[in-house]
Amino acid sequence: MLGSTVQATVSQPSGFSPGIASRVVLEDGRRAFVKAVGPEPNPDSPALHRRELEVMSALPVDSPVPRLIGGVDEGEGGWVALALEDVDAQHPAEPWRSDELERVVNGARDLVEALTPSPLDTPQVGATLVQSINSWHRVDSPEHLDAWSRRQIDDLVELEATVADVAGETLLHLDIRADNLLLTDADVYFVDWPHAYVGPAWVDAVAFAPSVTMQGGPEPETLFARWPGAADADPDEVTAVVASIAGFFTYRAQLPSPPGLPTLRAFQSAQGEVARRWLAERTGWR
Repeated sequence: MLGSTVQATVSQPSGFSPGIASRVVLEDGRRAFVKAVGPEPNPDSPALHRRELEVMSALPVDSPVPRLIGGVDEGEGGWVALALEDVDAQHPAEPWRSDELERVVNGARDLVEALTPSPLDTPQVGATLVQSINSWHRVDSPEHLDAWSRRQIDDLVELEATVADVAGETLLHLDIRADNLLLTDADVYFVDWPHAYVGPAWVDAVAFAPSVTMQGGPEPETLFARWPGAADADPDEVTAVVASIAGFFTYRAQLPSPPGLPTLRAFQSAQGEVARRWLAERTGWR
Protein backbone atom coordinates (compact mmCIF):
# COMPACT_ATOMS: atom_id res chain seq x y z
CA MET A 1 0.00 0.00 0.00
CA LEU A 2 2.83 2.42 0.84
CA GLY A 3 4.83 1.50 -2.25
CA SER A 4 8.11 1.10 -0.40
CA THR A 5 9.65 -1.10 2.30
CA VAL A 6 9.42 0.06 5.91
CA GLN A 7 12.94 0.80 7.06
CA ALA A 8 12.38 2.11 10.61
CA THR A 9 9.53 2.66 13.06
CA VAL A 10 8.93 4.77 16.15
CA SER A 11 6.03 3.68 18.35
CA GLN A 12 3.56 6.33 19.53
CA PRO A 13 2.41 5.23 23.01
CA SER A 14 -0.38 7.73 23.75
CA GLY A 15 -4.08 6.87 23.58
CA PHE A 16 -5.92 3.70 24.53
CA SER A 17 -5.83 1.42 21.50
CA PRO A 18 -4.22 -2.00 22.11
CA GLY A 19 -2.96 -2.02 18.52
CA ILE A 20 0.04 -0.66 16.66
CA ALA A 21 0.53 3.11 16.31
CA SER A 22 3.87 3.94 14.71
CA ARG A 23 5.61 6.56 12.66
CA VAL A 24 7.43 4.75 9.88
CA VAL A 25 10.31 5.71 7.62
CA LEU A 26 10.25 4.10 4.19
CA GLU A 27 13.19 2.96 2.12
CA ASP A 28 12.53 5.71 -0.42
CA GLY A 29 12.74 8.35 2.31
CA ARG A 30 9.03 9.06 2.70
CA ARG A 31 7.29 8.91 6.07
CA ALA A 32 3.85 7.79 7.19
CA PHE A 33 1.86 7.13 10.34
CA VAL A 34 0.50 3.58 10.54
CA LYS A 35 -2.13 2.31 12.94
CA ALA A 36 -3.28 -1.31 12.90
CA VAL A 37 -5.11 -3.71 15.16
CA GLY A 38 -6.21 -7.34 15.15
CA PRO A 39 -8.82 -9.27 17.15
CA GLU A 40 -6.43 -9.92 20.06
CA PRO A 41 -6.42 -8.87 22.85
CA ASN A 42 -9.56 -6.78 22.30
CA PRO A 43 -12.05 -8.18 19.76
CA ASP A 44 -13.92 -4.84 19.51
CA SER A 45 -10.93 -2.78 18.37
CA PRO A 46 -10.90 -3.81 14.66
CA ALA A 47 -14.43 -2.46 14.26
CA LEU A 48 -13.24 0.95 15.49
CA HIS A 49 -10.39 1.02 12.97
CA ARG A 50 -12.79 -0.15 10.26
CA ARG A 51 -15.17 2.68 11.11
CA GLU A 52 -12.31 5.19 11.16
CA LEU A 53 -11.24 4.06 7.70
CA GLU A 54 -14.77 4.74 6.47
CA VAL A 55 -14.83 8.20 8.04
CA MET A 56 -11.35 9.22 6.93
CA SER A 57 -12.14 8.22 3.36
CA ALA A 58 -14.97 10.77 3.33
CA LEU A 59 -13.23 13.78 4.88
CA PRO A 60 -12.50 16.75 2.59
CA VAL A 61 -8.85 17.35 1.73
CA ASP A 62 -8.97 20.81 3.34
CA SER A 63 -10.01 19.41 6.74
CA PRO A 64 -7.55 19.94 9.63
CA VAL A 65 -6.99 16.18 9.68
CA PRO A 66 -3.96 14.10 8.58
CA ARG A 67 -4.42 12.93 4.99
CA LEU A 68 -5.41 9.28 4.54
CA ILE A 69 -2.94 7.40 2.34
CA GLY A 70 -4.81 4.10 2.33
CA GLY A 71 -6.17 1.21 4.34
CA VAL A 72 -6.21 -2.57 4.56
CA ASP A 73 -9.15 -4.54 5.96
CA GLU A 74 -8.85 -8.32 6.27
CA GLY A 75 -12.53 -8.62 7.20
CA GLU A 76 -14.21 -10.24 10.17
CA GLY A 77 -11.66 -11.84 12.48
CA GLY A 78 -8.70 -10.18 10.72
CA TRP A 79 -6.57 -7.08 10.98
CA VAL A 80 -7.46 -3.54 9.97
CA ALA A 81 -4.72 -1.01 9.16
CA LEU A 82 -4.65 2.66 8.18
CA ALA A 83 -1.76 4.63 6.75
CA LEU A 84 -1.91 8.38 7.24
CA GLU A 85 0.18 11.42 6.55
CA ASP A 86 2.90 11.67 9.22
CA VAL A 87 2.41 15.09 10.80
CA ASP A 88 5.50 16.54 12.48
CA ALA A 89 3.64 17.65 15.59
CA GLN A 90 3.14 17.13 19.31
CA HIS A 91 0.18 16.54 21.61
CA PRO A 92 -0.84 19.51 23.76
CA ALA A 93 1.06 19.92 27.01
CA GLU A 94 -0.38 18.59 30.26
CA PRO A 95 -1.52 20.39 32.28
CA TRP A 96 -3.23 22.38 29.55
CA ARG A 97 -1.64 25.68 28.57
CA SER A 98 -4.08 28.50 27.84
CA ASP A 99 -2.40 29.41 24.55
CA GLU A 100 -2.58 25.84 23.25
CA LEU A 101 -6.21 25.49 24.30
CA GLU A 102 -7.02 28.74 22.47
CA ARG A 103 -5.37 27.28 19.36
CA VAL A 104 -7.54 24.17 19.64
CA VAL A 105 -10.71 26.27 19.93
CA ASN A 106 -9.67 28.23 16.85
CA GLY A 107 -8.87 24.95 15.10
CA ALA A 108 -12.34 23.71 15.97
CA ARG A 109 -13.80 26.63 14.04
CA ASP A 110 -11.85 25.52 10.97
CA LEU A 111 -12.99 21.95 11.55
CA VAL A 112 -16.64 22.94 11.78
CA GLU A 113 -16.38 25.03 8.62
CA ALA A 114 -14.82 22.12 6.71
CA LEU A 115 -17.33 19.55 7.96
CA THR A 116 -20.58 21.50 7.65
CA PRO A 117 -22.63 20.16 6.00
CA SER A 118 -21.40 16.69 6.83
CA PRO A 119 -19.48 14.97 4.03
CA LEU A 120 -20.54 11.59 5.42
CA ASP A 121 -24.04 10.12 5.50
CA THR A 122 -24.19 8.90 9.09
CA PRO A 123 -26.79 8.90 11.91
CA GLN A 124 -27.65 11.96 13.96
CA VAL A 125 -25.82 12.29 17.25
CA GLY A 126 -29.02 12.31 19.33
CA ALA A 127 -29.96 8.82 18.21
CA THR A 128 -26.35 7.70 18.74
CA LEU A 129 -26.27 9.06 22.29
CA VAL A 130 -29.49 7.24 23.11
CA GLN A 131 -28.23 3.97 21.68
CA SER A 132 -24.58 3.93 22.70
CA ILE A 133 -23.80 6.62 25.29
CA ASN A 134 -26.78 7.03 27.63
CA SER A 135 -25.98 4.93 30.67
CA TRP A 136 -27.83 6.16 33.75
CA HIS A 137 -30.63 3.75 32.85
CA ARG A 138 -28.10 0.89 32.80
CA VAL A 139 -27.14 1.31 36.46
CA ASP A 140 -28.46 -1.76 38.28
CA SER A 141 -26.60 -1.19 41.56
CA PRO A 142 -27.16 2.46 42.58
CA GLU A 143 -25.43 1.79 45.91
CA HIS A 144 -22.12 1.84 44.01
CA LEU A 145 -22.72 5.38 42.78
CA ASP A 146 -21.56 8.58 44.46
CA ALA A 147 -24.08 10.18 46.83
CA TRP A 148 -25.20 12.90 44.37
CA SER A 149 -25.93 10.38 41.60
CA ARG A 150 -27.86 8.12 43.99
CA ARG A 151 -30.10 10.99 45.01
CA GLN A 152 -30.77 12.05 41.43
CA ILE A 153 -30.80 8.71 39.61
CA ASP A 154 -34.46 8.77 38.56
CA ASP A 155 -34.21 12.34 37.26
CA LEU A 156 -30.93 11.50 35.51
CA VAL A 157 -32.54 8.63 33.64
CA GLU A 158 -35.37 10.92 32.55
CA LEU A 159 -33.01 13.74 31.55
CA GLU A 160 -30.62 11.65 29.44
CA ALA A 161 -33.53 10.31 27.40
CA THR A 162 -34.25 13.81 26.07
CA VAL A 163 -31.04 13.81 23.95
CA ALA A 164 -32.93 11.89 21.25
CA ASP A 165 -33.95 15.12 19.52
CA VAL A 166 -30.46 16.67 19.38
CA ALA A 167 -29.61 17.11 15.68
CA GLY A 168 -27.50 19.25 13.40
CA GLU A 169 -25.50 19.39 10.16
CA THR A 170 -21.86 19.12 11.27
CA LEU A 171 -19.78 15.94 11.24
CA LEU A 172 -18.66 15.62 14.86
CA HIS A 173 -15.50 13.97 16.14
CA LEU A 174 -17.11 13.00 19.50
CA ASP A 175 -13.80 11.99 21.09
CA ILE A 176 -11.68 15.15 21.13
CA ARG A 177 -9.13 15.08 23.94
CA ALA A 178 -5.44 15.90 24.30
CA ASP A 179 -4.16 12.58 22.93
CA ASN A 180 -6.39 12.99 19.84
CA LEU A 181 -4.93 16.40 18.99
CA LEU A 182 -1.65 17.26 17.25
CA LEU A 183 -0.13 20.74 17.27
CA THR A 184 2.45 22.02 14.82
CA ASP A 185 3.91 25.51 15.00
CA ALA A 186 1.10 26.75 12.77
CA ASP A 187 -1.74 24.21 12.70
CA VAL A 188 -3.99 21.98 14.79
CA TYR A 189 -4.87 18.48 13.60
CA PHE A 190 -7.76 16.38 14.90
CA VAL A 191 -6.97 12.65 14.82
CA ASP A 192 -8.70 9.31 15.58
CA TRP A 193 -12.15 9.38 13.94
CA PRO A 194 -14.06 6.15 14.70
CA HIS A 195 -16.87 7.88 16.61
CA ALA A 196 -17.93 10.49 14.04
CA TYR A 197 -21.65 11.29 13.76
CA VAL A 198 -23.70 14.28 12.60
CA GLY A 199 -25.03 16.92 14.96
CA PRO A 200 -24.65 20.46 16.29
CA ALA A 201 -21.03 21.62 16.49
CA TRP A 202 -21.27 22.35 20.22
CA VAL A 203 -21.70 18.66 21.09
CA ASP A 204 -17.96 18.15 20.56
CA ALA A 205 -17.31 20.74 23.27
CA VAL A 206 -19.49 18.85 25.77
CA ALA A 207 -17.61 15.63 25.09
CA PHE A 208 -14.21 17.38 25.21
CA ALA A 209 -14.63 19.64 28.24
CA PRO A 210 -14.42 17.08 31.10
CA SER A 211 -11.00 15.87 29.95
CA VAL A 212 -9.73 19.45 29.67
CA THR A 213 -10.72 20.26 33.26
CA MET A 214 -9.34 16.94 34.50
CA GLN A 215 -6.02 17.72 32.82
CA GLY A 216 -5.56 21.15 34.36
CA GLY A 217 -7.63 23.32 32.03
CA PRO A 218 -10.58 25.61 32.80
CA GLU A 219 -13.97 24.49 34.05
CA PRO A 220 -16.26 22.94 31.41
CA GLU A 221 -18.62 25.88 31.12
CA THR A 222 -15.73 28.21 30.32
CA LEU A 223 -14.50 26.04 27.45
CA PHE A 224 -18.02 25.38 26.20
CA ALA A 225 -18.82 29.10 25.93
CA ARG A 226 -15.88 29.60 23.55
CA TRP A 227 -16.74 26.71 21.20
CA PRO A 228 -18.26 27.30 17.75
CA GLY A 229 -22.04 27.04 17.89
CA ALA A 230 -22.28 27.31 21.67
CA ALA A 231 -23.89 30.75 21.65
CA ASP A 232 -26.87 29.45 19.64
CA ALA A 233 -27.28 26.16 21.51
CA ASP A 234 -30.54 25.31 23.27
CA PRO A 235 -29.60 25.27 27.00
CA ASP A 236 -31.90 22.32 27.72
CA GLU A 237 -30.31 20.29 24.92
CA VAL A 238 -26.84 21.11 26.23
CA THR A 239 -27.79 19.97 29.73
CA ALA A 240 -29.22 16.75 28.33
CA VAL A 241 -25.99 16.01 26.46
CA VAL A 242 -23.95 16.77 29.59
CA ALA A 243 -26.17 14.26 31.42
CA SER A 244 -25.57 11.66 28.73
CA ILE A 245 -21.79 12.12 28.81
CA ALA A 246 -21.72 12.14 32.63
CA GLY A 247 -23.71 8.91 32.76
CA PHE A 248 -21.44 7.25 30.23
CA PHE A 249 -18.27 8.02 32.17
CA THR A 250 -19.85 7.22 35.55
CA TYR A 251 -21.24 3.86 34.47
CA ARG A 252 -18.25 2.76 32.39
CA ALA A 253 -15.83 3.59 35.21
CA GLN A 254 -17.50 0.90 37.34
CA LEU A 255 -17.03 -1.87 34.78
CA PRO A 256 -14.04 -4.23 34.55
CA SER A 257 -11.20 -3.02 32.33
CA PRO A 258 -11.62 -4.08 28.69
CA PRO A 259 -8.99 -6.53 27.42
CA GLY A 260 -5.78 -4.70 26.54
CA LEU A 261 -6.97 -1.35 27.97
CA PRO A 262 -5.87 -1.33 31.62
CA THR A 263 -5.85 2.47 32.11
CA LEU A 264 -9.19 3.32 30.48
CA ARG A 265 -11.47 3.03 33.52
CA ALA A 266 -9.41 5.42 35.67
CA PHE A 267 -9.47 7.96 32.84
CA GLN A 268 -13.24 7.61 32.53
CA SER A 269 -13.71 7.88 36.29
CA ALA A 270 -11.82 11.17 36.46
CA GLN A 271 -13.87 12.62 33.59
CA GLY A 272 -17.06 11.38 35.24
CA GLU A 273 -16.31 13.37 38.38
CA VAL A 274 -15.93 16.55 36.35
CA ALA A 275 -19.00 15.88 34.22
CA ARG A 276 -21.21 15.21 37.26
CA ARG A 277 -20.07 18.44 38.88
CA TRP A 278 -20.84 20.31 35.66
CA LEU A 279 -24.26 18.69 35.45
CA ALA A 280 -25.05 19.60 39.06
CA GLU A 281 -24.21 23.22 38.29
CA ARG A 282 -26.41 23.29 35.18
CA THR A 283 -29.40 21.57 36.79
CA GLY A 284 -29.14 23.07 40.27
CA TRP A 285 -29.74 19.59 41.71
CA ARG A 286 -28.18 19.09 45.13
